[in-house]
Amino acid sequence: MGKLATKALKDMLCCIKTKEKIVVPPAAGFDSGVHEIGNDRLMVVTTDPCLGVPTQWFGWFLIHYAASDLAVFGAKPEYAAVNLLGPPKTSATVFKKIMQQACETADELGVSIITGHTGTYGELSSIIGTCTAYGFVHRARLITPAGAKPKDRIICIKPIGLETLVNFALTHQRKAEKLFGTKKTAHLKSQIKMQTCVNEAILLTRVGGVHAMHDATEGGFVAALNEIADASNLGFTIDFAQLPITKELQTLAQHFGLSQTQLMSASSTGTLLAAVSPEKEDHIHEALARQKTLAKTIGFFTKNKARTIKYNGKTEKFPSQPDDPYSEIMNA
Repeated sequence: MGKLATKALKDMLCCIKTKEKIVVPPAAGFDSGVHEIGNDRLMVVTTDPCLGVPTQWFGWFLIHYAASDLAVFGAKPEYAAVNLLGPPKTSATVFKKIMQQACETADELGVSIITGHTGTYGELSSIIGTCTAYGFVHRARLITPAGAKPKDRIICIKPIGLETLVNFALTHQRKAEKLFGTKKTAHLKSQIKMQTCVNEAILLTRVGGVHAMHDATEGGFVAALNEIADASNLGFTIDFAQLPITKELQTLAQHFGLSQTQLMSASSTGTLLAAVSPEKEDHIHEALARQKTLAKTIGFFTKNKARTIKYNGKTEKFPSQPDDPYSEIMNA
């Protein structure tokens, strides 16, 4: 389930022909593409599916999934095209409610929905949405996963595995209350809007000194950090003790018998990783603190290609592949 393995994805993409004006073509680890439109002005384009999320939040997620991918490239989301596809018995009322959610969310972000498609199809068993969004950025302000530099500080913004925790609380409330307590479960459910990094990414772009960003979606922290390192051709060292891991994620990991790799791989949509110049590290933390957003420096990138993690006083090899337990947890 989810994204193709990196090798399979690269094999699939090899038939795509590039052109001179394409600045960022389709590539593993890149959630947006970029092309020139003239005078050093670039258009950033992304597309994302939306499925398996609570109906009352479907339109919100539909817009934010794509908007987040634009924001981490340094572009403010401006326009979107939306597709809503459902099984034959899907009522017009359901489509209308989702579209109202999407329109309200787009208005909040300053995004204009300009086209789309809606229909019902016998091959579908549930509603699926897609959002293609685009925005603009000057060439000098473009940020990609390939921009990290040696000695850049790795900053993790918002807790690891938050998406997994919030969605578990929403879909398995009784189990969550047994594990976390009623009050904490209610708090987790209220954090559903944390599953976006649009505002944080735009803030970091304004502060400056950010060389690469990546939203920790499928595969969580492990996938996102490896993808930045792969794209930038760098190694890194991080400290497990510095990772923003909540007591609730530790409890969930213990309950499901998750390994350390699975804990760090838990789907974390909304959690943002950033490669920041040492000179701007404090400025970034100060700006995020003003917004009361949790952020921790967890390590740094290295010219040496080795990828290591300090754990219980020992230096170990960082996982090369994620092992996301999201489906296992949600289907329990």
